[in-house]
Amino acid sequence: MKPGITLKLFLAILAASALAAIAMAVATRLSFDSGFLGYLNQVDGERIEFLTNRLAQEYRKRGDWEFLRNDYPRLRELAIPDQPVQRLALLDASRRTVVGNPELPEDAAVRPIVVEGRTVGWVARAPYRRLTSAADLAFQQEQLRAAWIIAALAVVLAAALAVFLARAFLLPLKRIAQATHRLAAGAYDTRVEVRSRDELGGLADDFNRLALTLGRNEALRRRFVADVSHELRTPLAVARAEIEAIEDGVRPLTREAVASLKNEIGALGKLVEDLYQLSLADVGALAYRKERVDVAEVARETVDAFGERLREHGLQVQTDLSPAAVFGDGDRLAQAFRNLLENSLRYTDAGGRLRIGVHPEHGRVAVEFEDSAPGVPADSLPRLFERFYRVEGSRSRAHGGAGLGLAIVRSIVEAHGGEISAHASKLGGLAVKIAIPQVG
Repeated sequence: MKPGITLKLFLAILAASALAAIAMAVATRLSFDSGFLGYLNQVDGERIEFLTNRLAQEYRKRGDWEFLRNDYPRLRELAIPDQPVQRLALLDASRRTVVGNPELPEDAAVRPIVVEGRTVGWVARAPYRRLTSAADLAFQQEQLRAAWIIAALAVVLAAALAVFLARAFLLPLKRIAQATHRLAAGAYDTRVEVRSRDELGGLADDFNRLALTLGRNEALRRRFVADVSHELRTPLAVARAEIEAIEDGVRPLTREAVASLKNEIGALGKLVEDLYQLSLADVGALAYRKERVDVAEVARETVDAFGERLREHGLQVQTDLSPAAVFGDGDRLAQAFRNLLENSLRYTDAGGRLRIGVHPEHGRVAVEFEDSAPGVPADSLPRLFERFYRVEGSRSRAHGGAGLGLAIVRSIVEAHGGEISAHASKLGGLAVKIAIPQVG
């Protein structure tokens, strides 16, 4: 059985803490060894100062060093009790050994013995290399034992802390993992409680947003399938009824009957073509041949192509088209403008007005389509560019639209790096504004 992440995290924290404790113990021992020897050498220096003063007093009385020559017991009497004499040496003014160790190391400390302003001798002391006295060794062992005990306690504390941290860190991850399993199984209403403001809390918050997005996408997918099924079923049902009526002899095969069937097939073809265009846009496969394009000229040609239909509907068209260039596909932009004009034709009351403007605006080319009544409720404006969304809220095909035209317009605008928005028109209807980056 492979170790879980909890055990791995526990072992990692424990190992790091144990190594830190051992390193601390070793460093403490090394520091103590050097520091304690330094302390002893410092204390020894104070003792040498005391011995130097006493030897100066004795020299004043004797006048020379013959009373101490090779007399170790006498030197021991003059020195502080417990001072190791083998580490000391008394030298005369010419630095010849009077008593003591004649083979002192080069780093031995040497103190002059001054009497009436004249150096009459020298006291030399070899530094401590290691502990020799029983008391010093016992003290050293006690300190080292305390250091290892502290290190062991630190490891135990680290183990307890590792358990706590492993659980504290991994419990949120386990909750997110369990929620992910439920989300993968299709439970899009799954949410993770956010209990902190750190990275784990951010991860839980991101998971909740992901679940919300997936839930919305699933709802949109189901609605999309339902809408497509309905939009395809309606013209098919009408066409089937027409054909069955002709077959049964209820309706004669006339030009009017053929025209009716043609209209339904045309509606099916338009719906299928719109769906195809949207699917290409979704996967980024919608072909664009971009070049420098005068948006005003594209808008003018599109309006001219709709001139007859606009007049039949009784719409008065007002244009304000200032030359402005973008880097884009003229055919796709014309397709977007045609869809906007189709939208106005379907939903603007006969005898109404339509205003179309193109002008530069803050480094972008602004294109505005405004029509007269009826208007669009404010709560419906943000959803106008959703697929199959229609303001009337019913499945009636009285206006002939499937609710895909504005969605295609949005895809084309976004492919040009632009933005599209809808708001209430001053003419009483709907205003759609497109903004595309301008080129010089």
